[in-house]
Amino acid sequence: MSQTTDFASNLKLLCSYHKSIAEVCRRLALNRAQFNRYLSGQHKPGANTMLRICNFFGIEEFEALLPHNQFKLLVQVKPREQQPQAAPLPELSHMQRLQAAGTRELERYLGFYFEYYLSMAHPGKLLRTLVCFEKQAQQIYYQRMERMIEFPHKKVYHCRYLGMAHFLVDRIFMLDYESLTGHEISQTILFPTFKNRISQLKGLKIGVSGSGERMPICARVVYEYLGRSINMRKAFALCGLYDIDSPQIDASIRQAVRNEVAEGEWHFRARY
Repeated sequence: MSQTTDFASNLKLLCSYHKSIAEVCRRLALNRAQFNRYLSGQHKPGANTMLRICNFFGIEEFEALLPHNQFKLLVQVKPREQQPQAAPLPELSHMQRLQAAGTRELERYLGFYFEYYLSMAHPGKLLRTLVCFEKQAQQIYYQRMERMIEFPHKKVYHCRYLGMAHFLVDRIFMLDYESLTGHEISQTILFPTFKNRISQLKGLKIGVSGSGERMPICARVVYEYLGRSINMRKAFALCGLYDIDSPQIDASIRQAVRNEVAEGEWHFRARY
């Protein structure tokens, strides 16, 4: 057996320790078609390419040209460099810290809510959405589901936001994104309730309007508790746009979501 044939067999053996030949070519910055010629024994690499290949696999050039049976024994006893473990994502430790801080306090808020705020995309209209908080793997996740009817043709649009919630020093922090288009991230901060029975949670929401303007907007928001188990179909059918003075919306909610700024206030503030 010639050195070129031995080298081809040895190269195949070395490649078998990697995920794929494509990965080896990518990391070596070698053309796949040319590399296949080395594997088939049609060609032997030039001096520079041979050096790159040997350095990559951690062997000497004379070892790469050994008879294949001898090379197999060498590879079996030669310590191979371990692949470095992927570094943990920078945000992972921060998320774990937040998760540990407030999951227990949020468990009493699990269940379904109607969310109310003045629509960012339809000025002057009040938007009602359906929200569900649930616990998975020691973390509180939630979904916000929007149902819009576009007039005059009455076409129905749905949006689905997915997010995580944290309880930090007497405030509920929520961050979500629109999962169907990926075009929006929104944040909500709510006051918790200190009563035995949950009825309403109030706070502020910031996001962008769904219109072409995509204006960053802040609005007051109210969460109305529905319970741990509801008729999803009936509840979602009640979601959509309402007139601000609609009798179908409770008067206390209509008042709570108004976005006036009182005299002497320097910032747009949430209302208890």
